Amino acid sequence: TAAFAVRLSGTKYGCGIGGCGACTVMISTYEPTSKKIMHYPANSCLLPICSLHSSAVTTVEGVGSTKTRVHPIQERLAKCHGSQCGFCTPGMVMSMYALLRNHPEPSMEQITAALDGNLCRCTGYRPIIDTYKSFTGVGRKTNRSPFSKVSTNFECSVSGSLTKIRFSELLYPTQEFIFPPELMRMAQEQQKRTLVFRGERTTWISPTNLRELLELKAMYPKAPLIVGNTSVGLEMKRDGVHHPVFIHPTRIPDLHVVSNTNNGLVIGAACSLAQLRDILMKVVPELPEEKTKIFRALLQQLKTLAGEQIRSLASLGGHIVSRGSTWDLNPVLAVGNSVLSLASKDGTRQIPLNDQFLAGYENADLKPKEIIVSVFIPYSKKDDFVSAFRQAERRRNAVSVVNSGMRVLFKPNTDIIMDMNILYGGTGPITVSARKSCQRLIGRQWNEQMLDEACKLVLGEISLSPSAPGGKVEYRRTLLVSFLFKFYLEVLYGLNKMAWESPNWNGYEHSVVSVLSLGYHILIKQDVDPVQPPQDPVGRPIMHQSGVKHATGEAVYCNDIRAVDEELFLAVVTSSRAHAKIVTYYLNITPLPYTVTVHLYVLGVLQVICVGQIVCAVVAESAVQAKQGVEKMKIEYEDLEPILTIEVISQLSFFCLKKIEQGNIEEGFKSADEIIEGEIHIGGQEHFYLETNSVLVVPRGEDNEMDVHVSTQDAARVQEFVALALDVQSSKIMCHTKRVGGAFGGKITKPAIFAVVAAVAANKTGRPIRFTLERDEDMLITGGRHPFFGKYKVGFTNDGRITAADIEPYINAGCTLDDSEMVIEYVVLKTDNAYKIPNLRIRGRACKTNLPSNTAFRGFGFPQSGLFTESWITTVATQTGLPQEKIREINMYKEVNLTPFKEELDATNLVKCWKECMEKSEYYSRKTAVEEFNKQNYWKKKGIAIIPMKFSVGFNATQYHQAAALVHIYTDGSVLVTHGGIELGQGIHTKMLQIASRELKVPLSYVHFCETSTITVPNAIVTAGSIGSDVNGKAVQNACQILRKRLEPIINKNPEGKWEDWITEAYDQSVSLSATGYFRGYMVNMNWDTGEGQAFPYFVFGAACSEVEIDCLTGDHKNIRTDIVMDACFSINPAVDIGQIEGAFVQGVGLYTMEEIKFSPEGEQYTLGPDTYKIPAVCDIPEQFRVYLLPNSRNPIAIYSAKGIGEAGLFLGCSVFFAIWDAVAAVRKERGLTGTFTLNSPLTIERIRMACADNFTEMVRLDDHNGLFWPWNL
Repeated sequence: TAAFAVRLSGTKYGCGIGGCGACTVMISTYEPTSKKIMHYPANSCLLPICSLHSSAVTTVEGVGSTKTRVHPIQERLAKCHGSQCGFCTPGMVMSMYALLRNHPEPSMEQITAALDGNLCRCTGYRPIIDTYKSFTGVGRKTNRSPFSKVSTNFECSVSGSLTKIRFSELLYPTQEFIFPPELMRMAQEQQKRTLVFRGERTTWISPTNLRELLELKAMYPKAPLIVGNTSVGLEMKRDGVHHPVFIHPTRIPDLHVVSNTNNGLVIGAACSLAQLRDILMKVVPELPEEKTKIFRALLQQLKTLAGEQIRSLASLGGHIVSRGSTWDLNPVLAVGNSVLSLASKDGTRQIPLNDQFLAGYENADLKPKEIIVSVFIPYSKKDDFVSAFRQAERRRNAVSVVNSGMRVLFKPNTDIIMDMNILYGGTGPITVSARKSCQRLIGRQWNEQMLDEACKLVLGEISLSPSAPGGKVEYRRTLLVSFLFKFYLEVLYGLNKMAWESPNWNGYEHSVVSVLSLGYHILIKQDVDPVQPPQDPVGRPIMHQSGVKHATGEAVYCNDIRAVDEELFLAVVTSSRAHAKIVTYYLNITPLPYTVTVHLYVLGVLQVICVGQIVCAVVAESAVQAKQGVEKMKIEYEDLEPILTIEVISQLSFFCLKKIEQGNIEEGFKSADEIIEGEIHIGGQEHFYLETNSVLVVPRGEDNEMDVHVSTQDAARVQEFVALALDVQSSKIMCHTKRVGGAFGGKITKPAIFAVVAAVAANKTGRPIRFTLERDEDMLITGGRHPFFGKYKVGFTNDGRITAADIEPYINAGCTLDDSEMVIEYVVLKTDNAYKIPNLRIRGRACKTNLPSNTAFRGFGFPQSGLFTESWITTVATQTGLPQEKIREINMYKEVNLTPFKEELDATNLVKCWKECMEKSEYYSRKTAVEEFNKQNYWKKKGIAIIPMKFSVGFNATQYHQAAALVHIYTDGSVLVTHGGIELGQGIHTKMLQIASRELKVPLSYVHFCETSTITVPNAIVTAGSIGSDVNGKAVQNACQILRKRLEPIINKNPEGKWEDWITEAYDQSVSLSATGYFRGYMVNMNWDTGEGQAFPYFVFGAACSEVEIDCLTGDHKNIRTDIVMDACFSINPAVDIGQIEGAFVQGVGLYTMEEIKFSPEGEQYTLGPDTYKIPAVCDIPEQFRVYLLPNSRNPIAIYSAKGIGEAGLFLGCSVFFAIWDAVAAVRKERGLTGTFTLNSPLTIERIRMACADNFTEMVRLDDHNGLFWPWNL
């Protein structure tokens, strides 16, 4: 594909299936007939090279670079802090660049649509949206040059505000690449020339006219027609489907026809979905409203279908003929009575696009030699009503769980049904019609009696097995009738029979896709001391050290390193069983049609203990050959009984038990007025860093030395493991990490395993080995956040004061211990969150199962234990009838206290954050407004919640806080800083440069950082626990102070001299200009025998208030507003820290509301890519997002009185969870469902909908089938 065609590092390979946007490029084509040039974004991972013949491909390198010019898009994104790890940034730049080439002054709707297909795991999207909002043409003008060279120490307002300049004023003809004239000539000359490309296994043919296409189809009836490759490409990648011949028909004018007839629109089958959207948006305003009902329903689906890159590639004909059950347009086209124009060598004909076609019935389908030429979409009629519905796990760029097209035709001027058609997708392998139900409703009036019967008929006609693939059976059945009810209301509204403000139905105006308003992004920055020198960068919002390089694609990641001479490629074979003995395994390469040189390395595995366990490795001359070798690996197993869930406590073995206790638990329960018991389930979470695990091992050829370039958070661990595996001294293994494209804890323990596999292969072959995991492999092998199961027994008084709590948390460690012992320790130590509980007992267990070993993840156990605690706090509030905020406030730590493990805690700033958040969020007035909204709306509800936080920073062992740094000053005055911390996107290098600049009293431009390496700083601790900047900053400070002290005599003799003069003099006097800095670490200790100790260096406090709106019929929710107050003390770089707060918060929203890992009953993970596992996208961030740093706060033990806040913000994402809980509680109360209830995490659309119990949910309740069915997932 295009992603591998040219060795340019800017275009990133993130998922390989067009789901993340990291590989976005801009394709430009010239149409000789119309003489128009088209620009559109595309996922290069899906683009076959042959399809690009005569096209111009612009990568991020072609937009701008530091060597030539930096484009305004790149410049603004960097200066507005729109990148952190930077791996997604080139894709973001290219999506916006393609938009601006077509729309120089885009609307916010166009901007958010352009970013639908781009994922970011770091930033939380707010600074990206703010950057691109500056191109909307709103704001004052300036004559500033757009392409000035960008200094890497440019200062930017924390708010991300930038002078808003219209893009058209910035661009001049000489400043953007024109479409290459030679490609124009090529397109004109080759209009009538058939293109044929032949490979070893495949032939690609691109005909020029319809007659030739039909002859080819007759010759190769099984050959697929490729336009965008968005469907066939996925089949080839996932299922290993091979096609000997591809036919590429995009140059045929007949397939691009767009005509407006007397009865409707004719759209060519090769028109892209983006083109279809643009055509409909132009046509709808020009026609009478009664004619455009089908068009508007299609537009509604097109605005949320896929991302802009896929919409630009995928064709209408391909969408139709692939007939995916969850394809959103097909049900609408079918109910709209669309017609397909077919052609073959034998002639032409037309067939209806109806349910029989979508079901693939032979008499209603294409014949093998036929193709779709065009689609006729008729105008709607006056008495027609057409609606489209879809519900997906994410609001945009997600495959529908269920979709539907519905149409009803009434007798003129009546409400008598004359014709009706309802189709559903997502209920099975094909789109299905409620044909029989509709026929029985013809002649009925449109009233409640009809609705009641219609629901029963539809549920009776369209069935789902309890074992249906995809699960969510009850939810999907609920959507059948929920959509039908929505349609009923919309039609009633159209018939003017119902006042839309009626409280019974209010909340369902005709659905319109909302545009992300991003109204208020208030980020309060700190003020630096007025006497601080201007060149002192500490405390200022300095741009990320690599920000510009992120945006230009010049930032190099592990797999971007240029090919090394004689390098080989490695791929791994993984277990397909959760628990089994290996009987035998062998490599069968005889079926391959060409010679492949492969080496098989068996890792001595005799028994597998999870699906995804690495069994052996294949090494070959290319990555493709290595993967083909893996496919030919055959393993025979003898199955053993697996244990997969922690809920089956009696079957489990425990890795470890951790316990703390304070007070007298029995006496505490005796003094309680009431006692409640319950349990909470919290799902795991995938790290989904955009850069998958990658390693390049290069043997040096002598003394067993080896360079290991690896994407890791812990280079010292990689060094140690590789040395042990090769039985060499650690000093001979040199590990290098330039930067990491996201990690979040997932690259602490696992990269060492991958490095060992690659190093063994390199040692055996004597050649360099490159090993990069595919996205599905990474998600399969590496594990994630620990699933959590907690039991509680809580006693409290009538006024809400908690007297005792007995807590039993369990985490699913997976098949090995990994970091699970430390995670369960943190779960136990942090369960109290912000609350003083006088009598408390916590007994936590890490459970062993046959799932991939779970590992560290941002927050390290606290996101689970904190949510668990807040859940039973909420239950206490419900039980007492008191407001949740009052229960939280009355039990909150205040002033100086002791934690349950006897560590002193000053909660002054906790209370300040709480009060500040109450005030800034206008909590009480908005709570009143929410209650009023809920009184007026029956089918939509709002909720609001405010959550406090006490987050402990660092590790509970002193040795994990030590750090070292090495600082060199060169004779020209430049400074090189190295330290043990690794750049993961958290801006650690930027902060280190700021510290060095202050301590040495030199401009920031003098200071440089190269890479983290075990050569320069040995035995470095892992970069994790929010402590990296703290401890490495102390080490850099120490080294710089040593150097400054050496220079002081020289400076004192010549105080007016320049820095360069002092360095020259120091060199002449033989003063060492290199120093090692060291920080021994924060002194902590935790005695688990006594359950007491100084477990953590310090605490970070915060509070968040969130407001949401839920759709009671579908479970969809919208994040309206979030206010965060964080106690960051004096931030070294407030722009970086606020970015960390925002990014962590959005990651927390994902954890608590949408990210769901699914396993089969056999232990095989289903969710292995962005298509099945949904992280938050642009559409999921709060419409109003406000972050405040608590003013006048200090942390005396840390460098410059700062605090580490890299992880703390994630837990505050649960404020959205509890706002949804609040909305669900309002629903249940209104419907008479009193008493306590529990909501598990993640609070997905399914869980929200089923908790909003009503007549529809009761209709679809499944019996247990006597336990005879086999569930699709655990």
